[in-house]
Amino acid sequence: MAHHKSAIRQCRRSLRRNAINKRNKSMLRTQIKKLGNIISEENSEEAQKNLPLTVSIIDKSVKKGTIHKNKGNRYKSRLSRQVELISSSSK
Repeated sequence: MAHHKSAIRQCRRSLRRNAINKRNKSMLRTQIKKLGNIISEENSEEAQKNLPLTVSIIDKSVKKGTIHKNKGNRYKSRLSRQVELISSSSK
């Protein structure tokens, strides 16, 4: 356990940041899974509606530093490509 005042403060800060990051990552994963389920059901209308919300959550996570910029771009690219595939196949 930390003994110096600064180390104790840093430990508290670390625990707070850990909780915030955990909450943000959980929200991100939940939304990606929701969109993934919609994509697997091949519901193109619902997927088109949920894609902007998912992209927004990904961008917020990147901005907050929860995930890396390239990882966010990779998620957005893969999800949008999958939504396009089901949209084009249902037409």
